Amino acid sequence: MSKPKMFEKPIGVKDYLPEAVRKLRQIERDVLACMRGWGYEQIITPTLEYYDTVGVQSSTSDQKLYKLLNNRGTTLVLRSDMTAPIARVVSSLLKEAEFPLRLSYHSNVFRSIEEEAGRDTEFYQTGVEFVGDSSADADAEVVALAIASLKAAGVERFKIAIGHVGFLNGLLGEALPGRTEEQEQLKACLLGRDYVGYRDELRKLSLDEPVRRELEGILRLRGGSEICDQALKLNLDAIARESIGHLCQIWDALKAYGVCEHVLIDLTMIGDFSYYTGMTFEAYAADLGFPVASGGRYDNLLAQFGRPAAATGFALKTTRILELLGAGTEEEEDRTLIVYDSEGRGEALAEAQRLRGEGVMVVTERAEELTAELKEAEGRANRAFAYKGARYSALRSYIGGNSKGGGRG
Repeated sequence: MSKPKMFEKPIGVKDYLPEAVRKLRQIERDVLACMRGWGYEQIITPTLEYYDTVGVQSSTSDQKLYKLLNNRGTTLVLRSDMTAPIARVVSSLLKEAEFPLRLSYHSNVFRSIEEEAGRDTEFYQTGVEFVGDSSADADAEVVALAIASLKAAGVERFKIAIGHVGFLNGLLGEALPGRTEEQEQLKACLLGRDYVGYRDELRKLSLDEPVRRELEGILRLRGGSEICDQALKLNLDAIARESIGHLCQIWDALKAYGVCEHVLIDLTMIGDFSYYTGMTFEAYAADLGFPVASGGRYDNLLAQFGRPAAATGFALKTTRILELLGAGTEEEEDRTLIVYDSEGRGEALAEAQRLRGEGVMVVTERAEELTAELKEAEGRANRAFAYKGARYSALRSYIGGNSKGGGRG
């Protein structure tokens, strides 16, 4: 194996240049402010966790975890999601805190993938966890907040598809009793949105024709509240019927929020983590083929950390939203250039300090005289100018004992 060159970096990680960082931080600030407006307070957890606790409970397969050993031989992991670490904190540092708890976060997470997959192994998420409330209203709150957060991030056209793990578990359990392997294969097809593969798998199974038609028919169960009525006509067990009832309650609450235009019920939704126990959802932007947000209910995870509690939440895929919006879509910050010589240095640096105190971005540069392009900028009041690859809105000159200004001040 050849040694990496000095400028190379591992596959799946990125460098973010200033324009992208500005936009990423803007998304982060705007979304966290939105979440705070709904009563969610930010939490920060470590990048490293123990494999035997958070790593095992993350529901990320071992093949996707970054593992390492500390100097005592204990296996650690780079966090692969934020839900399991927050469950750990809720069960330890916050064990005396009264439910419900509303927590938010913005963090990078790490998932190892095959090099040829072409996906990021490090990416950013901004999300919430709502712990201690098992109601449909709690699920509706996180869906409505996801919609508000996407709007705050600048995503204008999107749809959120919601489903319920219990519906598919109940339906497949009734149609394929005891055939766990076949059930999991069908779920894998639905998770990957491989509907052709799903139909092919159904054809391979020894099923009565009515059962096969019923299982194939769920691919058409996508739409508004009428989907719940259609689903209740199927041959469902008690778990599946209860799940549909829960989705109906969520829909009614979302109507009260006035956000149903962004939502559709999709009973093929299953969620990509095994700890999901109820409602799951994904958000798709009109111009991007990958989900920009996902979430769901996970009522059993907290018990693994010793504090049983119902919980629901979601994560915005902040890095994907950055790709969708582009790095340079927002206006650059106003920037002032201050040029000075040895005689004007004291006054110039004092002025720079004053402006920075007012929140202005200031760049200082020492020069014995103004260049021709700076002289031109000095004479063009109220006009932005370019200098050494950067844009400036104002120029202050402290050369030769004179203080002069130009540009947009």
